Amino acid sequence: MAQTSKSAVHVDVRNIGGIDEASVSLSDGVSILTGRNATNRTSFLQALMAGLGSRQSSLKGDAEEGEVTLEVGDETYTRTLQRRGDSVAFGGDPYLDDPELADLFAFLLENNEARRAVARGDDLREIIMRPIDTESIDAEIRECKRERDDLESEIEELDSLERDLPDLEADRREKVEELEAAEEELESVREELDDLDTGVEESRTRKQEMEEAFQQVRDARSDLEDLEFDLETERSTLSELKAERDELQETVEEAEEPDKNADRLAGRIDELRRRKRSLDDDINELGSVIGFNEDMVDGSGIDIDEGISGDDPTDALTADDQTVCWTCGSEVETDQIEATLGRLRELRSDKLDERNEIRAEIQELTDQQSSIREAQREIERAEERLDTVETEIESTDSRIADLEARIESKRDEIEELEDDAESIDIDGYDEALELHREANGIELRIERLEDEIDEIDDEIEEREAAIERREDLKAEREELADRLTELRTRVDRIEENAVEEFNEHMGTVLDILEYENLDRIWIERRETEVREGRRKVTRTRFDLHIVRSSPDGSAYEDTVDHLSESEREVTGLVFALAGYLVHDVHETVPFVLLDSLEAIDSDRIARVVDYFRAHADYLVAALLPEDAAALPDKYAYVEQID
Repeated sequence: MAQTSKSAVHVDVRNIGGIDEASVSLSDGVSILTGRNATNRTSFLQALMAGLGSRQSSLKGDAEEGEVTLEVGDETYTRTLQRRGDSVAFGGDPYLDDPELADLFAFLLENNEARRAVARGDDLREIIMRPIDTESIDAEIRECKRERDDLESEIEELDSLERDLPDLEADRREKVEELEAAEEELESVREELDDLDTGVEESRTRKQEMEEAFQQVRDARSDLEDLEFDLETERSTLSELKAERDELQETVEEAEEPDKNADRLAGRIDELRRRKRSLDDDINELGSVIGFNEDMVDGSGIDIDEGISGDDPTDALTADDQTVCWTCGSEVETDQIEATLGRLRELRSDKLDERNEIRAEIQELTDQQSSIREAQREIERAEERLDTVETEIESTDSRIADLEARIESKRDEIEELEDDAESIDIDGYDEALELHREANGIELRIERLEDEIDEIDDEIEEREAAIERREDLKAEREELADRLTELRTRVDRIEENAVEEFNEHMGTVLDILEYENLDRIWIERRETEVREGRRKVTRTRFDLHIVRSSPDGSAYEDTVDHLSESEREVTGLVFALAGYLVHDVHETVPFVLLDSLEAIDSDRIARVVDYFRAHADYLVAALLPEDAAALPDKYAYVEQID
């Protein structure tokens, strides 16, 4: 979308609304389409909307295709309309990529959705919040919750480590006491050996031979102890793997088959989305049809033959409460057409309700689909892990068998070494042999205790270092909690701010209009329980209230239901104009279009135009001659659409 440079805008129209062909130039500022009925002013506004990007326009009744071209400064934008069965397909390259904001709060024709929502007494939350993107907030909330859960798990793990520290320290003290006792015992045995060596007369060679034999026994026993430790570790690993396998098997076996198939749900969701798109088209088309036929009933969409007598061509068509049907050409009762229009309005309302129900069902089915797929992924992960565990069990069994064989071989080796040591013939050998065996066992026990103490020291050091991080993690968790609180209330604040701004700007517009019996129009934000599909959920809704003055000057509160038709039109226009101000529509849409202002007198129309011309680069309003007469001559006036 290019930025406008406040130059004249040239509009070429073909087969839109009631227009065969027309070319109109609009200067920057205010352009007033003035004239009585049957001058295609509304049709031209619809054509302008189409060129800007709206889908709220209709083809001429007898045409199969139409086109709008906008020349804005040095840029040209083209929009095409093609009849396809009962609907109209839009193509081309319009001014706006997304016309939603403009459709709601800039293109303020009679069938404008914001104006009609007020007239029907609808919940206004969806209208007000539709231009505001809250999905990014919801995504950030989900991410913060995930990070918070991870932090809480880590903090809980650190708390568990701290709770285990006293047990570790007590275990260390016991090991140290055992070590000291073992060292004293070893010292005693060595003293006995020294005394025995002093009383034994033998050659230095025989003593050396005996020492070497016992050293070989000690080395072999040390190797045996390492092997037995490895075997114990592998058996512990095997036990854990088997326990995990049992849990995984239980998980897979107990997994319930989902009630619904995720792929079928996907198909149903696609079907609902197609239905919703079809409803969108139907609602848009019905809006255009209703607006077009309302114009025809009023006379603003009919090309009147110059031969019809009378000053007002509408009077000629509606004489004797009859009119000429613009579809078949026969005369019909005006009330009959009004009744048909009423049924069309009811049909559009029903389709809006159906679209809301479909939106809720799509959301519910999407949630179900996500849950089913997550459950399927959990089962798949469990099955994959089960296969891995089975493989690890086989490998562990193999390592255990290998260790058992090596241990048996090592025991045989120790037995042979002891036999060799026993074969050394020296005096006092048996006693020396027994003492050496005892010393060897004590030395192995000391070595094991020292290793265990080192391991405990390492574990205590690691835990204390990890625990030192806990306060940082807690601080981070608090920050996340604050962030979550802020995010969870941000949508509420956005809604509250939006309501506050709407109330403020509706007050501004009411001040411009200066109605004596409408003191205030305001929106109340409240929570209510609604049904979405099969679930009941709490949602906020925005209700419109009116404060009025009685003849005696006292104020009282009223609702839209009690307003007259003209008062509803005024209230709807006030709401829509406030939306234009609240959402800063002028920043993305340089046009504001006004039509169907008959419920407002000419002086008030003049004040509204004067106020909003300061916000929009181009303000285009369709007015009757008597209403246009109240506006200053400095505005541009278009009296003929051709």
